[in-house]
Amino acid sequence: MEDREVRINNRIRAREVRLIGVEGEQLGIVPFFEALRKAEEYGLDLVEVGSNANPPVCRIMDYGKFKYQRKKKQQEARRNQVVSQLKEVKIRYKTDEHDLQTKIRQARGFLMDGHKVKFLMYFRGREVAFVNLGHQTMERVAAEMMDVATLDKPPKMEGRQLAMYLASKGVVKRRPEGTDAEDED
Repeated sequence: MEDREVRINNRIRAREVRLIGVEGEQLGIVPFFEALRKAEEYGLDLVEVGSNANPPVCRIMDYGKFKYQRKKKQQEARRNQVVSQLKEVKIRYKTDEHDLQTKIRQARGFLMDGHKVKFLMYFRGREVAFVNLGHQTMERVAAEMMDVATLDKPPKMEGRQLAMYLASKGVVKRRPEGTDAEDED
């Protein structure tokens, strides 16, 4: 709910309201001015929380505190969101074994952080004749990544490049480089 949508005190336009007390108890349907008077007795605000109901639902509360708590909840929700990005890893059909393992390790790190990974393989000039070797390499990469990823889109030619998409199975906390499970004893 935005601040402009929430009506408080004299901005409420209904003649009668369903009133909820300070402790959350139902006080029934009362005329608007009586509800406003009760809110003023407590030194609090009359806040319209259910404008679509007939009659509208109003609650006696501290509006400033209500806004503060709502803002905190929104910040907490944003903080807990996992932002997933698409990371690209470029390889060639003739990439050496060690270099390929380095790229796989890099992609594994992205997947463990919860990101999606797009493997791209470019073919220049007459290299397009070796698309079958590219498919074999991509399938090997996918097989090595299955413990941390799922195949989102299998290898497919997109113009002069072969693209494969992998999605993370979930966010995994990574250990800092150089630590092993045995070291933690």
